[in-house]
Amino acid sequence: MSETNQRKAYGRTLVEMGKADPRIVVLDADLSGSTMGKMFEEAIPERHFEFSIAEANMISAAAGLAQAGKIPFAGSFAVFAAGRAFDQIRQTICIGKLNVKICGSSAGLSDFGDGATHQSVEDLAIMRAIPNMTVLCPADANEMASAVRAAAAWDGPCYIRANRNDYPNTTAPDAAFQIGMPTVLREGTDVTVFAMGYMLNLALEAAEQLAGHISVRVVNVSTLKPLNAEMIRALSADVKGVITVEEHSVIGGLGSAVAEALCRSRVPMEMVGVNDSFGCSAHSYQELLEHYGLTAEHIVQAIESIADAK
Repeated sequence: MSETNQRKAYGRTLVEMGKADPRIVVLDADLSGSTMGKMFEEAIPERHFEFSIAEANMISAAAGLAQAGKIPFAGSFAVFAAGRAFDQIRQTICIGKLNVKICGSSAGLSDFGDGATHQSVEDLAIMRAIPNMTVLCPADANEMASAVRAAAAWDGPCYIRANRNDYPNTTAPDAAFQIGMPTVLREGTDVTVFAMGYMLNLALEAAEQLAGHISVRVVNVSTLKPLNAEMIRALSADVKGVITVEEHSVIGGLGSAVAEALCRSRVPMEMVGVNDSFGCSAHSYQELLEHYGLTAEHIVQAIESIADAK
């Protein structure tokens, strides 16, 4: 049965890989019940390592395990994985090009109840800026499973972003995941929307709302780095303009990456994302997304602004 939660897909896939490959080890920092590293701990306890509230120690240990020939997956909330452990990620893992995989869980605004201290709207910008780091943002639980497998086969540091909540899958189960390759999920001729993570489904919803009025191409950019700039330019060359859609700050994330790829192309562009702000607490995930303008309706408005421009 297909999962509808990225964290559970992450945990289940680790168990499946761990049973087949003794090199797979899993590390957690007091949050295995949330990251779903606990699923691996229950299935293969001798290869699960718990570090309590010490993310820097966890990452340093992961580096050592990688140097011993293991394939470590270290998980924590994205805000802690990318923030508290930054020094160890940069100095040890990325300078050394070590084969460590980091899962930033409960990412973006998905931990809606805990507020700014537990919400990561800058993790992708941080990870993307570090040389040698590969950055993945799967669209849904199906793609999470495929991305975890691809990350395990990828030689080098890798950051995988995971949403906290249940939501329907947009991608097919067991679909091939090729690091560095955007995927066109809907063809269109007027505007191209580049989306990632949870926002991909909203981009498709917006495109459907505009069907018959504006023809919208929707592209799943599940690899933020290395970004396939040539493909981004090709998918932007035959339309009136492009939109980027992300549950992340517009500074340093998908919008910035696409703008860098298109900087010589003079393509009109709009960004839908968090506008240089921390998160906040809310009663529900949807309430928080509405507060920050991360809805299908806001995507529709951005598309219309491009399509209707003189």
